[in-house]
Amino acid sequence: MRFERASNKHLGELLVERGVITHAQLLEALEYQKKGDGLLFGEVLVKLGCATEEDIAQSLTCQYGFPYLPLANYEIDPEVLAAVPGGLCDQFCFVPVDKVGKSLTLAMANPLNIKAVDAVELITGCVVQAFVSTAGDIKSAIKKYYGMA
Repeated sequence: MRFERASNKHLGELLVERGVITHAQLLEALEYQKKGDGLLFGEVLVKLGCATEEDIAQSLTCQYGFPYLPLANYEIDPEVLAAVPGGLCDQFCFVPVDKVGKSLTLAMANPLNIKAVDAVELITGCVVQAFVSTAGDIKSAIKKYYGMA
């Protein structure tokens, strides 16, 4: 699976353009990320308090063209949830939200995570359609539907 950018700009540049962060915050976050605790750039911005999870999710939709799916008022069919183990959802921070034929829709904090997509496709035999959602919304859904923290 290969992702085509809808925009050639980096996430940081998009956030600066949209007025979410300043150029100084961009540089601070890049420096922080270099320290190597394995966080994605968007996670660093949230941790530093420069942006919200929703700001990052919305920017990913601009950057890669993934649709944004807020999960707060979304009800997921138990049959869809049964297709993917909760432990896998928790490990990769995604939740299955819909299934039509051999197409399975996932709400993902990081829709570029090819390992997660490959694992789901292998387990389910379905083709994954990725949507962006916030990590907080996904963790709440995992707790609600799978009973996991």
